[in-house]
Amino acid sequence: MFILRFFYLKFKYFITGNVWYNITDYIHLDKFRSFEKLIGCNIYNPKYYLKAITHRSYLEGKENADYSNERLEYLGDAVVNLIVGKYLFNKFPNEDEGYLTKTRSMLVNKSALFDAAERINLDDYLLVSKNFSKTLPNGSKAVLSDAYESIVGAIYLDKGLQRAEKFLIKSLLEPSFEITGYLKDSNYKSQLLEYVQMQRLENLEYNVIKEEGPQHEKLFTVQVKINNKILGTGNGKNKKSAEQIAAKNALQKIKNA
Repeated sequence: MFILRFFYLKFKYFITGNVWYNITDYIHLDKFRSFEKLIGCNIYNPKYYLKAITHRSYLEGKENADYSNERLEYLGDAVVNLIVGKYLFNKFPNEDEGYLTKTRSMLVNKSALFDAAERINLDDYLLVSKNFSKTLPNGSKAVLSDAYESIVGAIYLDKGLQRAEKFLIKSLLEPSFEITGYLKDSNYKSQLLEYVQMQRLENLEYNVIKEEGPQHEKLFTVQVKINNKILGTGNGKNKKSAEQIAAKNALQKIKNA
């Protein structure tokens, strides 16, 4: 069946001259077979998938630079949000809008999508320039997470919403819920702000009280206050990380009070 599909694509390319049918010139035949397993469907219309794995760096100096995956990434982002929203709506019938919104944001952020892309070894199929490919082994979250969304967009256009949903559940949603603590909210500043608003408190503020070290290796110390009362202190290599640690310590203090 696979060989017939391969010859079908070659025949379509020979008859139409349409470059999209020549996908096996861009993906080795063995990889093409495993790519189909990755997306969970047989490829007869490779146009969307070839676009989905094409990073703009691959098209440098070439015509038709709009063949990159950027537009598909835009569409895939919308499809991901829709499917994840529906999944959470059904999975947590007793949770309110705030919980669902927060959980969705943790499932669709760059880190979560990057993890899903790595889970399916998506970087093995990306078409990037030789220079750009050197950065991928170190993990480019933006590139891989965008490519993952592009794949979702491609499946949606080619096979429909149901198939895209099946792909997302298998590669993103189910693994995310299996990982202990994966969905734990680590934005302590946001949690502290929610507590302050819920308790109708005022004057939440973060102050840098100390900066140490050389310019290229600063260490910041931040205090967080509520109504001028110091609730937490944190240290970090930048102000944002120090504020998060200060907020975490403040929440722990509140919890133990």
